Amino acid sequence: MRRLVVTQNITVDGVIEATDDWFARAGHDPDMDRALAAQRDASDGFLVGRKTFEGMRDFWAPRTDDTTGVAEHLNRVAKYVVSSTLQDPGWANTTVLSGPLVEEIGRITALDGSDIVCTGSIDLCHALIGADLVDEYRLFVHPFARGHGRRLFDGTPPRHLVLREFRAFPSATVLTRYDTQRITERGARGRPARPVGGSDVVAGAREVADLLTFPESPRSSAINGSAIRADGGVLPTII
Repeated sequence: MRRLVVTQNITVDGVIEATDDWFARAGHDPDMDRALAAQRDASDGFLVGRKTFEGMRDFWAPRTDDTTGVAEHLNRVAKYVVSSTLQDPGWANTTVLSGPLVEEIGRITALDGSDIVCTGSIDLCHALIGADLVDEYRLFVHPFARGHGRRLFDGTPPRHLVLREFRAFPSATVLTRYDTQRITERGARGRPARPVGGSDVVAGAREVADLLTFPESPRSSAINGSAIRADGGVLPTII
């Protein structure tokens, strides 16, 4: 069975709402780019809500000059959009999921394949978390506290998570990877968790403390793989 992975750019205070350009502060980070590419390569499904889907489609589907690999991946990968109103997705390899969420997710995760990644889509993420459908969280934690905005776990039930990986990048962004406890207890539905761009890190005080030194590196205004925001700005794409 396939794993459902929620991956997000997130502030240290848990905000995933992409406003104020807090995500751009990390600048260009080749190490993070490699981790993002590894995550992309480990997936063959992309799950989003309608609004996120339409923004991604309108920006990425027509792109012919992309050198990051994001456009090629999105055009090729199986895309699933949760919507009760969308009739014609207008993007090849897209399936509209309009039935009960638990049934639809159960159906697509039962198919042969690798990870299904969900990013953006805050309302959908809340619904997936609330229904206990998420197998893994991959959070790119940016060194910024926003103080307000929509958070990943707003209004969701308490969850005990198991740390699988902790990686600090030169930009001071940190990748934290968590399995849900039920996945750990059940052997990840028969599959071990895969490292993303690096080895798994055992959760322990000494190991985590050793990783809390952030090397310095020059910053630039470049953003890894981007998508159009409603106000015409760009969002980092972490698929």
